[in-house]
Amino acid sequence: MSDVTANIRASLAFLKKKRLDSSNFLLFFTICLFAVMYLAGIIVYHGAGFGRVQTFLNMLIDNAGLLIAASGMTLVMIAGGIDISVGSVVGLVCMMLSFSMERMHMSAGLAVLLVLLFGILFGAFQGWLISYMELQPFIITLAGLFMCRGLTAIISSEQIAIKANEAFLKVANANINILLGSTVNKRGVRMYPFIHPNVVIALIAVIVVWYVLKYTRFGRNLFAVGGSEQSALLMGINVKRTKFIAYVTDGFLASLAGVVFCLNTTSGFVEQARGFEMEAIASAVIGGTMLTGGVGTVVGTFFGVLIKATIETLIRCQGTLSSWWNKIVLSIILCFFIVLQSVFVIIKNRKKK
Repeated sequence: MSDVTANIRASLAFLKKKRLDSSNFLLFFTICLFAVMYLAGIIVYHGAGFGRVQTFLNMLIDNAGLLIAASGMTLVMIAGGIDISVGSVVGLVCMMLSFSMERMHMSAGLAVLLVLLFGILFGAFQGWLISYMELQPFIITLAGLFMCRGLTAIISSEQIAIKANEAFLKVANANINILLGSTVNKRGVRMYPFIHPNVVIALIAVIVVWYVLKYTRFGRNLFAVGGSEQSALLMGINVKRTKFIAYVTDGFLASLAGVVFCLNTTSGFVEQARGFEMEAIASAVIGGTMLTGGVGTVVGTFFGVLIKATIETLIRCQGTLSSWWNKIVLSIILCFFIVLQSVFVIIKNRKKK
């Protein structure tokens, strides 16, 4: 009996030491919220096919670009920054790809390489202004938003559809079958769930960002800089270089998100990906990334994107609601998480006193 009591006390002591901090609690809450929403969708809209494996995979297919852009947003937000230009970068990349392949007859590989290089250079330019010139991230990236959207209109004010580039269309339309969750249709043919290559690209990007944040020195520096720049300086961290690299990486990921987005739409037009940056920020915040910096995880951002995708799928299955309800519900959830973050900040400040 005494051994059992001792084990219970040891377990309680361990849990007390490993108690949930703000980051872990927000991540746990996000995962639980997604699970509840998804299970509710399966129960309520089972007849509409919500519970099918392909429905879940379609959520990943439709939001692969957002997943990459939100991962880049997570990096800069952890470092205490923000980037509201990513939506315009995605739109510009789509237009650049469409124009170069359809009008200039450029090869798909070269076109993709050029837009990725553009993303790196654009991120480096914004990062230099923010980190070394010490200008406000919101103002600089707002200027970047207007510039990229304007460049998109200059390239073409009309929609350009990619029709002639067979290599790009082949990748865009390729199906990667998943052996689990297959069904048999009315004709007796077995149908396998599938994803597109854009999902594979997005998942690889998420895994790389997760590894960087968790296991590299640069990742640790990001958290230190976002937590307190003064403390980071005292630790010997090059704050300016860390922030600069964060924005360069974010620019690359934004351009990669544009490539993936274009694989979905196979076209470019001026209004494309408008508001995309707000969805990326919302996904990161809902996933537990603090607006004040220093706290965040790309795993939470992944579930934040899934929550946004689940809302869209639920409203689509409902059938009678306007698609604008996606924005309304997402904004309500976002406001809730912002308030929750504020509560944690207040509690943390009180503990310091």
